[in-house]
This record gives sequence, structure tokens and C-alpha cells, in this order.
Amino acid sequence: MLKVKPSPFVILDEVDAPLDDSNVGRYGDVLREFAEESQFVIITHNKGTMEAADTLYGVTMAEAGSAACSG
Repeated sequence: MLKVKPSPFVILDEVDAPLDDSNVGRYGDVLREFAEESQFVIITHNKGTMEAADTLYGVTMAEAGSAACSG
């Protein structure tokens, strides 16, 4: 579908979780191909997918017992 009618952006959430390392590489190749026409927001914990990204944004959670905000 993305080849026929590219979307302006695509959100992918943990779609690489079941992939082994060699398939993560193939997944990255496919993403680079489609990224010529669409922007991708990818939520992942996979190091290989993060290495393939042009830009990374990280989100961390506060440790248990620590105060996130006071007031």
C-alpha cells in the first residue's frame, strides 16, 4: 500500500520485537526505502533498529520510589 499511495507519516510500535538480528537488518533496509516517500515514527527497544534511525528521541521513566515532581 505504501508503494501505491505513500502516507505522509507512519507510526510503528514494536513491530521489530519478534525479529532476529539478520531480519532487523532487512527491516531497516525496507524502512530506508519507504522513508524516501514517508516519515516514520518507530517505537522500539531494538538496538539494531535504533542504529538504523536518522534521529533518536529517548524517553525514560522515573525509578520506583523517586518523586517525578514535587508540589
